Amino acid sequence: MRILLVEDNRDLGEAVEGRLKRSGHSVDWVRDGEAALAFARDASFDAIVLDLMLPQRDGISVISALRSGGDDTPVLVVTARSEIDDRVSLLDMGADDYLVKPFDLRELEARLRALMRRPAGHATSRMVLGDLVMETAAHSITIAGVPVEIGRREFRLLEILLSRAGQVVAKERLMQQLFSIDEDVAVNALELYVSRLRRKIENSGVSILTVRGIGYLARADAEARPADAR
Repeated sequence: MRILLVEDNRDLGEAVEGRLKRSGHSVDWVRDGEAALAFARDASFDAIVLDLMLPQRDGISVISALRSGGDDTPVLVVTARSEIDDRVSLLDMGADDYLVKPFDLRELEARLRALMRRPAGHATSRMVLGDLVMETAAHSITIAGVPVEIGRREFRLLEILLSRAGQVVAKERLMQQLFSIDEDVAVNALELYVSRLRRKIENSGVSILTVRGIGYLARADAEARPADAR
């Protein structure tokens, strides 16, 4: 997923950014509230990890501006405020979840996964299609019960496609979710990852189809072939 990290503490920001990138996520890290709004308006993110105490514009003001502008990107707030009234106010204001500092980075990832499952309609971290089973929490893939070795970006690519199985995902959307703004990559990098992924899941009963001029979709082999796809 593509994540906007808004945190002015360098040590914490580096720790969160590093953890998420090692898990295969695309992360754009900014350090103040004004930059957060600028990035959110200029690009599409799957989630925002937002500190409250920020320079220029605080996190509460950022949430208010996002929601009043119609931006419904899931927001996970990280805060030192542990009082129940503060937490209730955050949720009522438009935050989707919160973590009280200090927190475990594993919990941060778990809460982000939970936020991503809501719009996709998944109740758990397991996704099944054909003979392929993906466990996003365990970062594992099996085909007919046999573990499959897969790179972190290939894993995230498959996660995106499986979460929208049967739907076309645009190339531009995939590029945004797999690569950060500061990564200078061409679209053929995406095509390379798709090619590698196809080879690794070729016996899974799942196909990744190219929809010409648009993007890709994942489907079980027993399903009908969509128009203009190969």
